[in-house]
Amino acid sequence: MAQPSSTPPLTPQFCFSTATLRDFLRLSRSSVDDTITQHLNALVTPSKAGFDPSSTSQLGSRLFLRQIDSRSCQAFKEAVLFPSWDARTQVLSYCAMVATSPDPDDPEIGLREVENEKDRERRVDERLDPYSARFFPREPRTDQLASVIRQERGIENIVRSRTWRIVEDRCGGPANGSWEQAFAGWRQRKDQP
Repeated sequence: MAQPSSTPPLTPQFCFSTATLRDFLRLSRSSVDDTITQHLNALVTPSKAGFDPSSTSQLGSRLFLRQIDSRSCQAFKEAVLFPSWDARTQVLSYCAMVATSPDPDDPEIGLREVENEKDRERRVDERLDPYSARFFPREPRTDQLASVIRQERGIENIVRSRTWRIVEDRCGGPANGSWEQAFAGWRQRKDQP
């Protein structure tokens, strides 16, 4: 069985390094969600009755037609799928908190103040240069991080919905409801002593 993604050490530097943040999320998604069909195929027990020659008379795999044992599916969800989702949720929640907190260590704060001062002193004559009124201030890194977090949460919802749809198809119906309900239920059970 695949290993769930573990939560990296959470620091503001991890979050502000958006390339590192996105790499973690991408690798976590690719190791579990993007390969969900392969993980579920690995849960199917081999044939107990031996080889059936008639199985080769049809194109396509019969593997997708077989339901997976509900205990195997539940074990996979609780040992791999939900812990990976939980690790990503913790990272996104922590980084969202960092994005909404004041950033006293922002290396560009002085540069932004200088640019804002220059913009206030600037004389604009739109007859001579119609584009001279444009001013694009530097965005604080907390705002940039907040934008990345919003994008990644949207991606996360799409990925989880797709993954859950495949899990439901292979493991037998919507027994747990939506992925949000199933994940919330797992988190409650996990947090109980």
